[in-house]
Amino acid sequence: MEAVQKKNKYEIDMCNGTIMDKLISFALPLMVSSILQLLFNAVDIIVVGRFTGSQALAAVGSTTALINMFVNLFIGVSLGANVLSARFYAAGKEREMSETVHTAMTFALISGIVMVFVGLFCARISLEWMDTPADVIDQAALYMKIYFCGMPFFMLYNYGAAILRAVGDTKRPLLFLIISGAVNAALNLFLVIVFSMGVAGVAIATVFSQIISCVLVLGCLFGTDSCYRLQITKLGIQWEYLLQIFQVGVPAGIQSVVINFSNVLLQSSVNSFGSIAMAGYTAANNIFGFLFVSINSITQACMSFTSQNYGAGKKKRMDRVLVDCMILSVIVAVTLGGGANLFGPQLLHIYTTEADVIACGTEILLYTTLTYFLCGIMDLIPGALRGMGHSAVPMILSIIGTVGTRIFWIYGVFPMHRSLMVLFLSYPASWTVTILLQAVCFYFVRQKVHSTMPQEET
Repeated sequence: MEAVQKKNKYEIDMCNGTIMDKLISFALPLMVSSILQLLFNAVDIIVVGRFTGSQALAAVGSTTALINMFVNLFIGVSLGANVLSARFYAAGKEREMSETVHTAMTFALISGIVMVFVGLFCARISLEWMDTPADVIDQAALYMKIYFCGMPFFMLYNYGAAILRAVGDTKRPLLFLIISGAVNAALNLFLVIVFSMGVAGVAIATVFSQIISCVLVLGCLFGTDSCYRLQITKLGIQWEYLLQIFQVGVPAGIQSVVINFSNVLLQSSVNSFGSIAMAGYTAANNIFGFLFVSINSITQACMSFTSQNYGAGKKKRMDRVLVDCMILSVIVAVTLGGGANLFGPQLLHIYTTEADVIACGTEILLYTTLTYFLCGIMDLIPGALRGMGHSAVPMILSIIGTVGTRIFWIYGVFPMHRSLMVLFLSYPASWTVTILLQAVCFYFVRQKVHSTMPQEET
C-alpha cells in the first residue's frame, strides 16, 4: 500500500490535505492541455478561413459535430478507465491497476483502428444526411477521411492521458500537447500556404500532431516505474476489468454521442440558413469549444478526485470536492463566458474578415456564452456520480434533459420562429432542465453510496 501511495513529482495526493489548491493544480494543466488539443482544430479553421475562403471554412467546421458524434463513445469509455484506475490506485491495488491499464490501452488501439474504417466509408454519407451544401460537401468529406486516419493515435493518446490523470498527473500531457500543437500549427501554415493543399493540408497536419502526442504519452507510460507502467507483453483484454470500465464509460460515451447527435441536428438547422451562417457558426462554435474544455477540465478533476476518495473510503471529502468544483466552475465560466461575449467580434475576426460571417457568429455567442455556467453545473453532477461508479442513470437523465429539450426546440419551437436567436436559446433551456433532473438523481444516489461505505475514521 505504502509503495503505491508514494507520489512522484508529477502526481497529486487527492485523498489528504486541502482540496481547492489541489483541484486548481490538477485542473489548470488539464485545461491548458484541452485548449491546446482544441487548437488543433482551431488552427485548421483559422488557416483555411484566412487563406482558402469561407467555403473551406464551412467545410472544416461542418464536420466538427459529426466527428464528435463518431468518436465520443470511445472517448467516454476512457472516462471509465480513468475512474477505475483512480479507484485501484487510491486503494493500493497494484495488480488490478496494471491489468486495467493494459486492458484500456489495448481497447484504445482496437477502437482507433475501427474508427479509421468508419471515417473512410461513412464520411460522405453522413454529410449528405446532414444536408451539407453541394459547394462544401466534397471538401468536408476529404477532411473527415484524412482526419480519421489518425484515430489510432488519437485514441491511444486520450486513453494514456486518462491513466495519467487517474494518478493526478496532468502536467506531462500538457507538455506533450505543447510540442505537438506547435508542430500542427507550423505544418498547417506550410501545407496550406506553400503547397496550397487547403482542407487536405490542415487534416494531414492534425494527423501528424496526433502521432507526436501519442508517441510522447506512450513513452511516458513505458518509462514509469510505478504500477501503471505499460508493457507490450502484457497488452490484452482482461474482460473483468473491461466490463468495469464499460460500466462507467459506456453510459458516459452514449450520453456524449447522443448529445452530439442533437448538435448534429442543430448543425442541420444552421445549414438551412446557407454557407454564411455555417461559417459564422463554425467560428463561434470553435470559441464556444474553448469554454467547454475549460469547464470540462474541472469536471474531469471532480471525477478523478471523487473516484480516488471513493476508493479510499472518504465520503465527507467527496462532498467537499463537489462543492469546491462547483465554486471553481462558476468562477471560470462567468469569467471566460463574459469575456467571449464582450470581445466576440474581435475573436471572430481571427477566423474570418467577412462582415456577414462575423455578424452571425456574434449573434450566436450572445445566447451561449453568458449562460455557460449552467453547462458547468450540469456536467459536474454526473462527473461526481461517475466517480462513485454510477453512470447509467445520469446518462438517461442527460439524454432526456439535454437532447429531449433540444429536439423539442428544433422541431417544435424553431420552425415557428426561424432565427438564430430562437435556435440557440435551446442551449440554456436544455441546461436548466438537465440540472434539475441531475440534482434529484444526485440526492438519492449520494444517500445510497454513503450508506454502503464503511464508517469514516475520525
